Amino acid sequence: MMEGKGAVLVTGGAGYIGSHACKALRREGFLPVTFDDLSTGNPAAVRFGPLVEGALHDARALDRAFAEHRPIAVMHFAASSQVGEAMARPGRYWRNNLGGSLELLEATVRAGVGALVFSSTCAVYGDRDGEVLDEGAPRLPLNAYGASKRATEDMLRDFEAAHGLRHVIFRYFNVAGADPEGEVGEAHDPETHLIPAMIEAVRGMRPALTIHGTDYATADGTAVRDYVHVLDLCEAHVAGLERLLQGGTSRAYNLGSGTGYSVREVVEAARAVTNREVPVVEGPRRAGDAVRLVSGSRLAADELAWTPTRGLRAMIEDAWRWHTGPGFGPRA
Repeated sequence: MMEGKGAVLVTGGAGYIGSHACKALRREGFLPVTFDDLSTGNPAAVRFGPLVEGALHDARALDRAFAEHRPIAVMHFAASSQVGEAMARPGRYWRNNLGGSLELLEATVRAGVGALVFSSTCAVYGDRDGEVLDEGAPRLPLNAYGASKRATEDMLRDFEAAHGLRHVIFRYFNVAGADPEGEVGEAHDPETHLIPAMIEAVRGMRPALTIHGTDYATADGTAVRDYVHVLDLCEAHVAGLERLLQGGTSRAYNLGSGTGYSVREVVEAARAVTNREVPVVEGPRRAGDAVRLVSGSRLAADELAWTPTRGLRAMIEDAWRWHTGPGFGPRA
């Protein structure tokens, strides 16, 4: 099946970021083909192209998807991604994230597809408190989540050297927000991300938001993160894909705003947006969490003409609209 500019195989396309990426791809004339085992994704979020239900560890299912849809490129989002779980169950992260990625890369090469966009993470850098995090910063992850992503990045470079598989790697900072049109949004089960968890607390869906660690070496004692709107993030993915399809070389990019917010600052921003108090309780630090992660890179701006345009307030407003609107549902 082909449409417009061609099909793109999107692993994890039924998940939060993947579903938004599928909408962005469709808007730009591509046909997104979601490949997802639906273990954490929601089939209702697959609204912009066909769904192929399958697991990355199933080589036959991958081969069938490539043969049927003949994608011109791959966007790889599928992964386990919770830091706490990664500390407690590292084997799951190495098996799912690295093992699954290996099966995908081998299937991509078998199908003769030469372009892949990879969803990585700023967690590959580990705890680089006080440093500018550009793409040249040392990759010293603190947990199996970041380590498995770093290993997949390295594996991509080996596959390019051996098989010519060109790639763009995006190292995300914290992703938030939702589609303002309400077609897709964020709703994990259970929810662990700060902004939706905070909204659940405001709405009485959980007793309170737990602030994990109040003794960090930051201005208010809580961890600092760089937030980027999911729509901005997906626009970068389309730009990275276009770079590859136009013959561009492989590259890694940080995707962040360059501005850090503490947990308490995000809570205050949510209070201003919702005009409601956010019930909070203080808890201990989570193992594997860094103190401060903020992007200091302009590489995506210089090479992809990408800069985020939606700030923290817009992220909270769009997430609030999604969570209180008719489209909200489990695991969308």
